[in-house]
Amino acid sequence: MDYLALNKAAWDKRTELHVDSDFYDVNGFLAGNSSLKSIERELMGDVNGKKLLHLQCHFGLDSLSWARLGAEVTAVDLSSEAIKRAEELAEKTGLKAEFICSDVYAFGDINQTTYDWVFVSYGALCWLPDITRWAQVIANSLKPGGKLCLAEFHPVHDLVSGYGYFHRDEADLDEEGTYTENDNGEESPMLTWGHPLSDVVNALIQAGLNIELLNEYDYSPYNCFEDLTERAAGEFVYEHEHYNSPLVYAIVASKK
Repeated sequence: MDYLALNKAAWDKRTELHVDSDFYDVNGFLAGNSSLKSIERELMGDVNGKKLLHLQCHFGLDSLSWARLGAEVTAVDLSSEAIKRAEELAEKTGLKAEFICSDVYAFGDINQTTYDWVFVSYGALCWLPDITRWAQVIANSLKPGGKLCLAEFHPVHDLVSGYGYFHRDEADLDEEGTYTENDNGEESPMLTWGHPLSDVVNALIQAGLNIELLNEYDYSPYNCFEDLTERAAGEFVYEHEHYNSPLVYAIVASKK
């Protein structure tokens, strides 16, 4: 199956729902709120004047939130509907960002620009069949001294969700709706792949990047899984046998 066409169609449909959801709160963003979470804000610090590449940007809320902080943003996503909505938001807010409709690998094949930061976040990696090739795209996109910030859902939670932890070349095929509260019940076929933490770290090392930091978090900043409890504002936890399960990890890696 053509995984790009299949997943693009699913994300085109999801985007139409997401822009109208409370989950993404576009009205709050238009009023001046940031969609960025404390994890990535703390790890990346001041981005004013920095060239930033956001891969798998969805419809651009985080991309434009970085632009609000002064970053010079280029953002990439597979979904043409998402890119269209991102460009509309940029026009409404007067924020500058370049949005490119492309899958990660195709973008990496043609990109000749290098950046101070590459940002990837929350539910991005499962859509990629080849994590080694992804890491090489990251390395090629960074200036010397440039850094990747990856904030991603922890793959151990895949076991809770009924998936395997370790990578398999064969994709998982599912019929799913979406995770926002306004899900209309319509399902679409999707293909995803698991990537254990070791695969991600080793792929980045093999691409020539230096791992500066690896953090694990016992909460998700998004209430997007079943059976989560909000222990504090913006911290949703999953308790497994009376202990909190890891839900997010973050990596900062730099190019030598």
